[in-house]
Amino acid sequence: MLTLKLISEETERVIKGLEKKQFKGAREAVEKVLEYNKVRRESQQKLDSNKAEQNQLAKKIGALMKEGKKDEANDIKTKVAELKAADKALQEIMDKANADMTNVLLDIPNIPNDDVPEGKDSSSNVVIKEDLTHMPNPEDEVLCHWDLLKKFNLVDFDLGVKITGAGFPVYIGKMARFQRALEAFFLDEARKAGYTEIQPPYVVNQASGLGTGQLPDKEGQMYHANLDDLYLIPTAEVPVTNLFRDEIIEENQLPIKCCAYSACFRREAGSYGKDVRGLNRLHQFDKVEIVRIDTPEHSYESYKEMLDHVENLLIKLELPYHILRLCGGDMSFTSSICHDFETYSAAQKRWLEVSSVSNFESYQANRLHCRYRRADNKKIELCHTLNGSALALPRIVATIIENNQTPEGIRVPKVLVPYCGFDMLDDKACE
Repeated sequence: MLTLKLISEETERVIKGLEKKQFKGAREAVEKVLEYNKVRRESQQKLDSNKAEQNQLAKKIGALMKEGKKDEANDIKTKVAELKAADKALQEIMDKANADMTNVLLDIPNIPNDDVPEGKDSSSNVVIKEDLTHMPNPEDEVLCHWDLLKKFNLVDFDLGVKITGAGFPVYIGKMARFQRALEAFFLDEARKAGYTEIQPPYVVNQASGLGTGQLPDKEGQMYHANLDDLYLIPTAEVPVTNLFRDEIIEENQLPIKCCAYSACFRREAGSYGKDVRGLNRLHQFDKVEIVRIDTPEHSYESYKEMLDHVENLLIKLELPYHILRLCGGDMSFTSSICHDFETYSAAQKRWLEVSSVSNFESYQANRLHCRYRRADNKKIELCHTLNGSALALPRIVATIIENNQTPEGIRVPKVLVPYCGFDMLDDKACE
């Protein structure tokens, strides 16, 4: 969450940033935080003053008792009792103000970086780079991936509905193996780039959801195991970033680079029609996530490295792609800056998002109490946190299938053949 220091010292900048992010009631929310903080600080000052006075009176009581002035000592004891009663009331006021302030802060999103463009929705996102080397021929007659998956018996959506419900496909034969191949390829590429692989839990507690900002913002989109009060993860970002919750990291240990494969679970399936057809939008899908913990001075260098890493994966997969800088109104609750990668779908004739890379600056770290100790002056400061999809499988699979289809099957990108053990996705058994 935003720091009190930032809100107090740069109030108007914070309000403008929240408005850029299309956060309704930005000024009112900020003013509430400032008012609650004022009450909290005034109560704390009065409480500290009372404590100091009690300490002074206690010394007087001891001196008077030694002098045999019992009545005078008892009068002061009465005063001390009154101050202690006032302390209790002040503590209650301070605790309530602090709780109210925290609740408001948790509902306030991160403010965008100055490089984030203005805009209300995705129509204002800016394409900053594209590579159309492997753009499919628009005149070719091609099938959509859901028809190809059925034709070659690679995915059964009906079986998924039977077992669980819509949005939970069953992968069959070569497609199951192809999924594993993609996961292994993404993890190997991350390892080569210096990321430490983590195998995290797929369920997290409330503190973890609060720490990375999924709660309370996306509570309705997360699957909740009520009996245990645990949440199925929407991304490996949540458990991996929470490894560093309530930690103080030495500066020479930064940047920390982690990657993790996980299944991801999201209740909200989005819009209707072609947007959710086939693999376009699922309730359960696989993804490899990269996460970094860094210093404020170095985090944007790390961010550039993460963007380059994701781009390199798309180049190796021989996919047409473009990179979008998201506008303020299309960014996530927690991000300070975000770039999306989209690949072109030959049959659907539209761009599909396959990765988001974000720098959260100190926003998540403040919620997580993730800090580092500077090497020069030993001062403890908030870290910067970053994460990105590298990559999410469903839409990557959709575009690979649609862009590499042949009458006999789907050509496997060369870089994946060693991982798969075959060069064609079809209904033939794996050897």
